[in-house]
Amino acid sequence: MYAFEFHHPSNVNEAAALLAKSQGKLVAGGQSLVAAMKLRLANPGVLVDLSGIAELRGIKSDGKALVIGATTRHAQVAESRDVKEVIPALATLAEGIGDRQVRNMGTIGGALANNDPAACYPAAVLGLGATVRTNKRTIAADDFFKGMYATALQDDEIITAVSFPVPQRAAYIKFRNPASHFAMVGVFVSQGTDGVRVAVTGAGAGVFRVKAMEQALAKNFSADAVKAIAVPASELNSDMHASAEYRSHLITVLTGRAVAQALGK
Repeated sequence: MYAFEFHHPSNVNEAAALLAKSQGKLVAGGQSLVAAMKLRLANPGVLVDLSGIAELRGIKSDGKALVIGATTRHAQVAESRDVKEVIPALATLAEGIGDRQVRNMGTIGGALANNDPAACYPAAVLGLGATVRTNKRTIAADDFFKGMYATALQDDEIITAVSFPVPQRAAYIKFRNPASHFAMVGVFVSQGTDGVRVAVTGAGAGVFRVKAMEQALAKNFSADAVKAIAVPASELNSDMHASAEYRSHLITVLTGRAVAQALGK
C-alpha cells in the first residue's frame, strides 16, 4: 500500500467536512477499497472511516418501508428478523453475498457506492424501487445507478440509509461465480403497489431493468409470461466466465425461477 492519512469521525457532519476538505475516500467495510489499495489500483491520500458512526447503523421497519443504515453489514441484514418478515428476498440476497468474512465486514452503503456491475445489492435497490438517502438528499433507485462503478453520488456526498418499500412479493436468484460468489447473472423480481420490477445484475455494464418482462408480468405474474422474452446478447457482457448469449439465456431462465419463487412455488 501507499502511505495515507486515516480519520475516524464520530458523526456524519464531521465525516462530510473531512471528505470535502481532503477529497479523500470513504471506507466502511473496506471489502472493495482496501483490496484495490493492496493491489495498488487505488491510491487515496486520505481515508475517512465511517464504521464508528452509530447513526449510520441499524434496521427499522414500519410495515410500509424497511430502512437500513448505510454501515449495516450484510450478515446483519441476512440475520435480521425484521428483514426476514417484511422482505425475505432481501435477507436471502444478503446471505448469498461473498463468503462469511465479506458478509461480516461488507456494508450495504459501501456496496451501493462502489456499484460493482456484478454486485447483488444494486439489483435489490433497483428491483424494489428503493430510495437512497444521503447527507444531502434522497435519490430514487432509477436515478442512482449510472453505469460501471458510477453512481449519482457527488464527491462529498455520503449514503446514510436505504429505504425499501415493502412489496407484495419478491424474490432474488443468481447464477454465481463459484470462486468470487459474485453474480454472473442475478435477477431480482418484485410485485408491489407500483407494479412489477425486474432488475438484472452481473450481465451488463451495470444493473438494469427489463421493461419487456415487467410489462408481461404486470399482465400475468407467472413464470410462463417471460419464457419468450430475451434481452439481446448485443447489450450484454461476454468474458471468460460466460458469453453474452449465455447470459441472455440465464436472464430469461432466472427471471422465471424468481417469479415462481416469489409465488411460493
